[in-house]
Amino acid sequence: MGFFTKLFSKENKESLDQGLSKTKESFFGKLAKVVAGKSSVDADVLDNLEEILISGDVGVKTTIKIIKRIEDRVAKDKYVSTNELNSILKTEVAALLNENNSVSNAVNFDAVLAKRPYVIMVVGVNGVGKTTTIGKLAYQFKLAGKNVILGAADTFRAAAVEQLIIWGQRVDVPVVSQGQNADPASVAFDTLSSAKAKDCDVVIIDTAGRLHNKVNLMNELTKIKNVMKKVIPDAPHEVLLVLDGSTGQNAIEQCTQFTAATDVTALAVTKLDGTAKGGVVIGISDEFKIPVKYIGVGEKMTDLQIFNAPEFVDSLFNKS
Repeated sequence: MGFFTKLFSKENKESLDQGLSKTKESFFGKLAKVVAGKSSVDADVLDNLEEILISGDVGVKTTIKIIKRIEDRVAKDKYVSTNELNSILKTEVAALLNENNSVSNAVNFDAVLAKRPYVIMVVGVNGVGKTTTIGKLAYQFKLAGKNVILGAADTFRAAAVEQLIIWGQRVDVPVVSQGQNADPASVAFDTLSSAKAKDCDVVIIDTAGRLHNKVNLMNELTKIKNVMKKVIPDAPHEVLLVLDGSTGQNAIEQCTQFTAATDVTALAVTKLDGTAKGGVVIGISDEFKIPVKYIGVGEKMTDLQIFNAPEFVDSLFNKS
């Protein structure tokens, strides 16, 4: 059984729980201090909760929305005990993610991949786990029975090309490369041409991971997309921005830069297992209204998971 058919498996949920454990421990540790000696949710509790959410990198705008929802609930119910606070917070965060179209259900990949080859262009700065994400995605598509090909169009650094080739060998999928300083658009063209010739299901194109000025970034990514369209007119079908969750507000800034430079259609938030800043997923989803499609919660191949908002909220806010 492939990864994509095991979205709600017990093993995946355990990995998610473990991956978010640092964020959860940090949050509940701080929340316990806030409600100590308090029987009801009052202005002081809400002020302190606001600080906790902001320090957990949920983001100021999103935190204000969440606090306003809880204030409305307190005003409506007249009395809300501190014991109810976590459950209310869980409900409101889940509702917010739902409104932001971030709730993932089991994806019918056979339907999505009817656009064969399905072309994913991956963007993001160096060091966020971009190449690792591509490798894990390739592995999991392959587990699902799909033929995958990778394109090493991050030609700015020789290491980026080498890393992708190593990942290709590790997961046993072909990589099209022309080495360092090659024209990224040329690599993309060759990769898509090869994918068509070999009747591949999925193409994943790596792109330059540097945040040079916005105009140059926009021009480079636009050129790659335009060249892709010469081979496959509606390519890319997905532009996936990879963000490092452990950088907190930095990830939000990177999202701002890349969404200004190109039409990002999906997000992958990595390295959540090594940080207490898992709240950044909530903030990014709310602020940019772009679906968080994948989250990285560990180093195993299957620890890149399709983002499932209800299970994410459950792992984050369940006390058990």
